[in-house]
Amino acid sequence: MNQRPDIHDRLAASLKAARRSKGLSLDAVAKLSGVSRSMVSQIERGESSPTVATLWNLTQALQVDFAGLLEGREAPGIEVIRAGAAPTIAGRGTGVRIRILSAPEAAGEHEVYDLSFAAGGALVSEPHSPGCREHLTVIEGHLSVRSGEDESDLGPGDTARYAADRPHEIRAEGAARALLIVQNS
Repeated sequence: MNQRPDIHDRLAASLKAARRSKGLSLDAVAKLSGVSRSMVSQIERGESSPTVATLWNLTQALQVDFAGLLEGREAPGIEVIRAGAAPTIAGRGTGVRIRILSAPEAAGEHEVYDLSFAAGGALVSEPHSPGCREHLTVIEGHLSVRSGEDESDLGPGDTARYAADRPHEIRAEGAARALLIVQNS
């Protein structure tokens, strides 16, 4: 009889414990990691051996230490994401780089982004979920923000809070940088 290695059991238990400690459902982990719900479930039950890429995606989504996962080590008390390692969103604007600063488990609830605009850059968005609001703080340069028919110009240190459940956009005349918090109700 082919006996399953102990590593499968340790991996399954560690991933399940990490998911539960974060209060996440299988669906939430699937959404955050890009790994299908059924695959996450199979891995947690020890019925599937994940590829390194799949395991990496799961550990990033659950914010657990990849190296210590099988050894049962706790993740360090301070999690550091180096500037060059922060994930980015592509294709959401013209002349704008969007770095994700919020934790993966915050997706859909409270999201934080670092926006870097080239001269003439724009981030044009369709309406988000009902009740969604955005909080935009300019760090450098000048931006204009439009929410529906309302529009305001912002300079360094200015913050705009506006409805994001209608068409909205952020535009830069020159180079600019801002922090954006998206708050879903």
